[in-house]
Amino acid sequence: MHCCFCATQSVAEQPRLATLHEGFHRTLAAIVGNFNATIGKNVHQIFSLVFCISYDKGEISKADLQTSRFSQLFEEIGVSHDACDFNVKYLYELGKGAFLIEGALEICKKIISAGKKIFIVTNGILATQESRIKHSLIKDHISDFFVSEFVGYQKLATEYFEYVFSKISEEKNKFLIIGDSLTADVAGGINAGIDSCWFNPGKSENNTKITPTHEISGLHELEFFI
Repeated sequence: MHCCFCATQSVAEQPRLATLHEGFHRTLAAIVGNFNATIGKNVHQIFSLVFCISYDKGEISKADLQTSRFSQLFEEIGVSHDACDFNVKYLYELGKGAFLIEGALEICKKIISAGKKIFIVTNGILATQESRIKHSLIKDHISDFFVSEFVGYQKLATEYFEYVFSKISEEKNKFLIIGDSLTADVAGGINAGIDSCWFNPGKSENNTKITPTHEISGLHELEFFI
């Protein structure tokens, strides 16, 4: 099967091909020095996850995602800084980094060696995602990528994948969508009629009614599906 990897905009500590959480710490450290060391481990993760799930569902706008999460976060941790300014710096730092998680490059090489293709599907910010892919070690293995901001629909929408497959010119039954978000990645695949694989390295319990076709805790397990 060809693979559609999901690169979501969520900055929660849920491992993915590139860990976006690093971008936040870099930006915060640059602005407030070592203050980030005093922040509770899960504060930023929780705030980002809540906002990003809402964004994935189309409940809030991109503008709300980019600023509201930071303004509320700063209020919570006692930092005085302009949320819009922080967001600009944050996206810049995010665009510079592509922090591969364990096994990402290796599995990409094996997928390509098996004669399959890799595509990126994401609800992320267009300029940021383009920059991240450009700086990533896996860029030469990616056939194409599709950002919801450009497509005009979120991944949950069937129209998003209709656009994707109109550009790929391959049958849906030849694809497997892989992502760490049940509500965006797996649900999006199900809505589009694509086999899905939940990347669940923390082996979290699925408390939703969303049922992926497959579930893995390590990227090396994808070898069974290619």
